[in-house]
Amino acid sequence: MAGKKIIAICQSGGEFETEKDGSLSYRGGDAHAIDVDDQMKFSEFKEEVAEMFNFSANSMSIKYFLPGNNKTLITISNDKDLKRMVKFHGDSSSVEIYIFIEDAISPDVSNMPASRSSRTTLSETEVPIDAPLDTVGGVMDETTQTVIPHDGALDVVDDANQVFPYLTNVISNDDKHAKGAQQWQNTITGVGQRFSSVHEFRESLRKYAIAHQFAFRYKKNDSHRVTVKCKAEGCPWRIHASRLSTTQLICIKKMNSTHICEGAVTTTGHQATRSWVASIIKEKLKVCPNYKPKDIVSDIKLEYGIQLNYFQAWRGKEIAKEQLQGSYKEAYNLLPFFCEKIMEANPGSLATYTTKEDSSFHRLFVSFHASLYGFQQGCRPLIFLDSISLKSKYQGTLLVGTAADADDDVFPLAFAIVDAESDDNWHWFLLQLKSVLSTSCPITFVADKEKGLKNSIAELFSGSFHGYCLRYLTEQLCRDLKGQFSHEVKKLMIEDLYTAAFASKPEGFQSCIESIKSISIEAYNWIIQSEPQHWANSYFQGARYNHMTSNFGEPFYSWASDADDLPITHMVEVIRGKILELFVTRRAASDQWLTRLTPSMEEKLENENRQAHSLQVLLSAGSTCEVRGESVEVVDIDRWDCSCKGWQLSGIPCCHAIAVIIGIGRSVYDYCSRYFTTESYRLTYSESLQPIPSVDFPASTGSELMVTVTPPPTRRPPGRPTTKRCGSQGIVKRQLQCSRCRGLGHNKSTCKEPL
Repeated sequence: MAGKKIIAICQSGGEFETEKDGSLSYRGGDAHAIDVDDQMKFSEFKEEVAEMFNFSANSMSIKYFLPGNNKTLITISNDKDLKRMVKFHGDSSSVEIYIFIEDAISPDVSNMPASRSSRTTLSETEVPIDAPLDTVGGVMDETTQTVIPHDGALDVVDDANQVFPYLTNVISNDDKHAKGAQQWQNTITGVGQRFSSVHEFRESLRKYAIAHQFAFRYKKNDSHRVTVKCKAEGCPWRIHASRLSTTQLICIKKMNSTHICEGAVTTTGHQATRSWVASIIKEKLKVCPNYKPKDIVSDIKLEYGIQLNYFQAWRGKEIAKEQLQGSYKEAYNLLPFFCEKIMEANPGSLATYTTKEDSSFHRLFVSFHASLYGFQQGCRPLIFLDSISLKSKYQGTLLVGTAADADDDVFPLAFAIVDAESDDNWHWFLLQLKSVLSTSCPITFVADKEKGLKNSIAELFSGSFHGYCLRYLTEQLCRDLKGQFSHEVKKLMIEDLYTAAFASKPEGFQSCIESIKSISIEAYNWIIQSEPQHWANSYFQGARYNHMTSNFGEPFYSWASDADDLPITHMVEVIRGKILELFVTRRAASDQWLTRLTPSMEEKLENENRQAHSLQVLLSAGSTCEVRGESVEVVDIDRWDCSCKGWQLSGIPCCHAIAVIIGIGRSVYDYCSRYFTTESYRLTYSESLQPIPSVDFPASTGSELMVTVTPPPTRRPPGRPTTKRCGSQGIVKRQLQCSRCRGLGHNKSTCKEPL
């Protein structure tokens, strides 16, 4: 369908509503149309959409529904996704696209001073903070009694009139008429006004003070009565409220609404508690999870005239996040029930966890039945192992096991969240993986040779193979040879190392490492001692289909970065949703394939086929034939073997094998690995993942023993991560050299040598 065009109806600003059958319908917003074809680049498409809506291209997330499926939104994030979207809707003239704003960046707000725009007005440097509440002064909790100004900052005064430093909360005259606070002008109306609780009265009073720009002091403040006066000396403004007898209602009994102080003309302060900040930003945070504290500071200043600082905004955001997502602590305690729900909703899956002796979280393993079934039915016996550091509140690491599907795309197999990457945790991960894999074929693992994986793979998967990840190998080589060679020389050695690894014959491997030997004997010896039988094609005994690195889990990296700031149960649910989206998209794509092999494999086969036409074949009576071209190779058609080793390494007949197959009048497809067929691909994605029901603590009886899981003891340290200085590493800085006299230790401007 090359050249096919459809009209993309791009919509933004509306909301999704869930119908009774579970389908989603879009209401409201603006819409624009754009022509799209299968030749358009994703970057071009994104820029055009951004220009239409006046959005930042980097802040947009673009999604659509598959034809006939209005329940699962599919994300467009690269050229391949865009082409798939066009193919899916090839039978229709249009497709509806939905634009979401991921960052808190609004359309052009230059003429909207009162809007809650997230355009940055502070430093672009984002400082991660996770300090305990008692380590940084000035954040008010719900028991704070009074806020008063002091030398341009605020102080907190308790009932005993003791003054404690508070954070800066200064309001300028320009902010007097902040639009956001105008709605609170009449939250306090006068004597006789009633409130359902003391808390409601305090909140209304706080909003009233913010709207009228004055500070107040509590004279009495308990569950039955509240007396408040203006903090300005001599100002008669005063209010008293108390409980109505036999009820819980609070009623204003006395009020003097007259201010003789200058109010907002002078520097004033407000009770901007963390919970108040959370209530203000909660809805926006729901739409924009990446709402930054510095943007919160800017927006609240614009709307309410209150100058927060970073710590107030950050802590308010933390409270709002907990209200929206649930607490981290509760999420860990829900793990026993959460694992049960996963396996109930997806029979055949494995979800298990362990704790340490003190009941703190240790590790969680999850592998869904759909992934296990897909791997065993349609994927090569090839597993990639890698890890991703998490930036969550309690840090940790995501251990990932992935496979390669028939189109050479990443296939998610299993993952684990652990407290730290260690030999013991990798051993446990592989032990769980072995318990759910029923394949009898030897498995090839592509992974780092460190981290205890070598011993664990050999012990748990007897008869399998361990291919060292070439990326980790080259990184180790550079570390061990650090400082000895220039960047250019290291680059040449790494290129030779990669060429040696991909070489199909021992003589090709030897030629490459001899080239390295001419540069460095030390590097040559390092390579010889690095066990080439685990990473060089010419010596490796397993089948890894030319996949030389373990970093085959790019989707997991993206998913982890999207979810690692969520409570652990939410993180797992986000990953499950991403896997489901992947399955739905690829299953729909394969329904349109008409070829026997998957598209990428058809392309590889065609490339080899083009080279086969120029080769000369000498047929023989047996199964062995001689093929002449730039080299002379021997092909054994019955054993699927060619002396060039290309057929064995890739699973696709090499050009020499294709020349023989065509010569004997057979179909080339009969000699391709079954793992590359469209049928295998469809089997891989044939199962589906079911949603996990909401998890709450089950009703317990007195005889039940509740399992307690607490968060890990290690939390993300507060403040900006420390950086190591050159001197602390023992690295000698390059010495100055004068360009005038070529002497050392000084430069031209301080040179005193006569010429």
